[in-house]
Amino acid sequence: MTNPLKPLVIGNWKMNLDFVEAVHLGQQIGVLLRHAPAEHTEVVVVPPFVDLRSVNSIVASERIPVGVGAQHVNPHDNGAHTGEVSATMLKRLGVEWVLVGHSERRAMYAMDDVVVAETLRAAVRNGLRAVLCVGEPQEVREDDGHDAYVASQLASALTGLDPKFHELVTVAYEPIWAIGTGLTASTEQVRAMTSHLRSTLARLGLKECRVLYGGSVNAENAASIVAEGLVDGFLVGGASLKAESFLAVVRACDDCYALMANRRS
Repeated sequence: MTNPLKPLVIGNWKMNLDFVEAVHLGQQIGVLLRHAPAEHTEVVVVPPFVDLRSVNSIVASERIPVGVGAQHVNPHDNGAHTGEVSATMLKRLGVEWVLVGHSERRAMYAMDDVVVAETLRAAVRNGLRAVLCVGEPQEVREDDGHDAYVASQLASALTGLDPKFHELVTVAYEPIWAIGTGLTASTEQVRAMTSHLRSTLARLGLKECRVLYGGSVNAENAASIVAEGLVDGFLVGGASLKAESFLAVVRACDDCYALMANRRS
């Protein structure tokens, strides 16, 4: 990790857990964090829309040290968009974060680069902290086109973004071939892509942007990825659905950052 900001670990619950299960998981995370605080790492959970109010309520009432985010937001502030949710609605619920352009939204719901850019602008314009997701499919990786592919995604989403909103943007690299497949990019692949992303972000004026990794992250591989892949944290999927496995990823990130901080001092 090279970014001076705190590392960040986000748990994306996807379309799992009703509001009772979500509250229970939030409370479990709270208990574990009180027992062993994440001193160096920022932690965020991203429940389904129907769980947001419940999770935010227990986070506030029990003073659980986590942020709450949404999995998607519509680029419009209001109007005839049945089934969608706006950034202003999320803000009223106390939501602070939102995922933008997750590969599942891109693949399943026709969210192309233009819509991703519009959504990113709507999110940060309304004060949400946006996690911009980028990543290549397997055929692009096999053709050695991954660097150009993700650079194009970044440029499309970020070119022309008002610099006053740059601090609200985090980038998550999630190779599509490693999401929910059990496959994980090697530490060499992660390190190379992280370096490429940082170079591209610097050219776009976002030198201080955090770069996360997402793709079958779990308690077993998190420590090696954060240490050798030089990422600033993780976007966690399946492992975030159990408090123990999610906090193990947080702990791996926290321990690595603490070690590096001790070395600098």
